[in-house]
Amino acid sequence: MARSIVASRLDYCNALLHGAPAATIVKLQWAQNNLVRVVCQRGGRTDAAPLLRSLHWLPVKHRITYKTAVLTHKVLTTSTPPYLHDMLTVAAPTRPMRSAGAPLLFVPRVRTELARRAFSVAGPTVFNPLPHNIRLSHSIDFFKSHLKTYLDAVVCLPPIASVSKRYINAVFILSYYILS
Repeated sequence: MARSIVASRLDYCNALLHGAPAATIVKLQWAQNNLVRVVCQRGGRTDAAPLLRSLHWLPVKHRITYKTAVLTHKVLTTSTPPYLHDMLTVAAPTRPMRSAGAPLLFVPRVRTELARRAFSVAGPTVFNPLPHNIRLSHSIDFFKSHLKTYLDAVVCLPPIASVSKRYINAVFILSYYILS
């Protein structure tokens, strides 16, 4: 009961929180940590990160990324709603590239932090760094499951400052083949 009430409130419009101040994210993460302790029936001093992983929940920051990426994918594949579809533009490469099979979205230049939170900027910013096989998926179910696996791999990485994108992609691809 607590999970359904609180988790639904945490997920409500959290795609709008992309680029929100860290203080806002910390408050939501605190609420999620307390929720996971209640669901797992643990004390208040228990570390919430292993509990989140055991329930296959993403931390709030990654939930926001997940929701933004899913919304962007739905807009690209279904072209609905039209007002969001009009905000996204596929970037045209100036010369032929190997990655032409997985086109990137154009990220408009903006001057303010508030403008960086707009869907026209946030969608491409979240969507472009995803691996090609996730971006090119036509099925929303395939996209969601592989995006969740990818974000789980990002969350579970050791806290090293210089973890490369290549390493993250290798972890995702390895987990993809193991789970398939």
